[in-house]
Amino acid sequence: MKALIKVGYACNENCTFCHTAELREMNDSAERVEWKIDRAKRLGYSMVVLSGGEPTIRPELLRWAHRVAGLGLDFGLVTNGLLLSYPHVVDELIERCRLRYVYMSIHGGASKVHNSVVRADTFQKAVGALQNLAGRVPDLTANCVVTRANVKHLRGLVDRLIALPDLCLKFSMTQPKGAADRAYDVLAPDVSVCAEAVKDAIEYGVAQAAPGTLRFAHDGIPFCLLPGLEHLYDDLKTHRFASMIEADEDDFVPVDDVAKVHPEKCADCSLRGACPGLYRGYHEARGDEALRPVVDQPRANSYHFVPERDLLRPPGAPCPVRRDGVRPYDRGRTLFLRLKDRMRLFRTGTRDFADTELLAVKEDLGQLYVDVSSKLAPDDFARDLRKLRVSAECEACPRRPECTGCWEAVREDVFTRDDALVLERLRALRGRVLDLGCGEGPYLDVLAAQAREGAIEYVGVDPDEGRLAVLASRFPFGRFVAAPAEALPDDLGEFDHVLVLRSWNHLIDPGGVLDRVLERLRPGGTLMVVDNVAFGLVRSRVHAARAEAAPVNRFEHYRNDGADEAARRLAGRPLTLLSRRAVGPETSNQWMLCYQRIAAEEGRP
Repeated sequence: MKALIKVGYACNENCTFCHTAELREMNDSAERVEWKIDRAKRLGYSMVVLSGGEPTIRPELLRWAHRVAGLGLDFGLVTNGLLLSYPHVVDELIERCRLRYVYMSIHGGASKVHNSVVRADTFQKAVGALQNLAGRVPDLTANCVVTRANVKHLRGLVDRLIALPDLCLKFSMTQPKGAADRAYDVLAPDVSVCAEAVKDAIEYGVAQAAPGTLRFAHDGIPFCLLPGLEHLYDDLKTHRFASMIEADEDDFVPVDDVAKVHPEKCADCSLRGACPGLYRGYHEARGDEALRPVVDQPRANSYHFVPERDLLRPPGAPCPVRRDGVRPYDRGRTLFLRLKDRMRLFRTGTRDFADTELLAVKEDLGQLYVDVSSKLAPDDFARDLRKLRVSAECEACPRRPECTGCWEAVREDVFTRDDALVLERLRALRGRVLDLGCGEGPYLDVLAAQAREGAIEYVGVDPDEGRLAVLASRFPFGRFVAAPAEALPDDLGEFDHVLVLRSWNHLIDPGGVLDRVLERLRPGGTLMVVDNVAFGLVRSRVHAARAEAAPVNRFEHYRNDGADEAARRLAGRPLTLLSRRAVGPETSNQWMLCYQRIAAEEGRP
């Protein structure tokens, strides 16, 4: 993991979009930067990256670089590259200071374009720096901030860099910050215009580049505007930055995305997890008209925490995190697991969920589990998973609201306990029952018993014919119909009860499906919806890697609704709520809603 240290904000260029234009007089002391380097080592990071402003104008640069290397860490720079145009400097940094990462700015393929953006005559030095670095620094990115001045010239930059080995060319949407915030309407193109130009440049470059030369990336552009290029998204987290520290800060803080926002329009978008959304300032100034949400692609419903390092903590010893400082740990992406004589730090690098979603899963809903199985995907939660709960010591700690917390396994089987409420309702069913999305058969045994006793007439519907064949062999008392929920056959008739058991989040349009289903539910009949929210799995690195490399199930989730979200989707329909069980820190990840169908005339105002 990388640590980002901003050494100050002075710079030898004057970019039109400069994020720190108002802070150019602020520089950290050499001694404080050295303390921050040492602090990064203590926090277990493997690389220190210096940024600014422009870090290479500091006379202490080589001293800092040698200090980093002397601690056994790799070294990196976020820079305009002007100093790196001198070969002897690059040689020193690579050969003696373990320079392994450079993120360098260049904003056009010709002097006129680049120089107009940085307001300095530096284009030739920027190109020379990239030529010195390419093929020698294993992680090298050339970042182009897309402005109105260069948006029509992106192909020219591709042409200029096309032959350089092992170089990633990245295009970034202008962020409304610093100088760019003051003149955003003048500087920044519309996001749709930016996306169109970036897509054109990347597709042009991919067609031109030879293997082992130019690669491509993008940032700040919603995925719905870059179809087919979603996998090229690139930001601090994809570069494995764990935390950063500004020049005036006294400790590291987690890397975050607070400058970006997913508007309400993105709520049901399948791409939301990894997508950056819009810059908050852009959304406030220009709205979300350009967005085109995608609703028919699957989403993950779980993610992995993997071990990173141990903190020794003998029995009776004070908490080492509280003593050393809680700020560097991302509350959504990290947790400590209490072991006998130590606390083990786990981290998730998932891009399947937005940071706000991860924080809600961990801190609001408490849906974290240790996977004690060796399966790629747990299929018997009661046997495979052990729920985690924040320790009593942490609950009582005054730093808890800002700390990632130390978690312990719960002895109670929360899955069997919560399932008992579902089973109780299923055993009370009488009449005709429609089981929508029955393929996994999670409650087949109790429904089969009800059918054998003549209490229910069972009809199960699922699009997977193979699964239905297996269910039919186990359950000869039911009728199984192979059909998607969106296209129920007309001959199914009416029902006394409709069940949506762990299949709600598999429906592309659950509200539309339920509208059609409710036409078949008799007045006084019941609707029962049961499903799971997303959850985090604590696993070994090997176990997590095997699971992530496995083929994706084609019947994945399309959303991760909880009881509240499902209830909102069902609002306004002729239904009365009978019972509700939501997910929380003391429950499993399963929720339940039960409704009764109201006669049409009863539902009228």
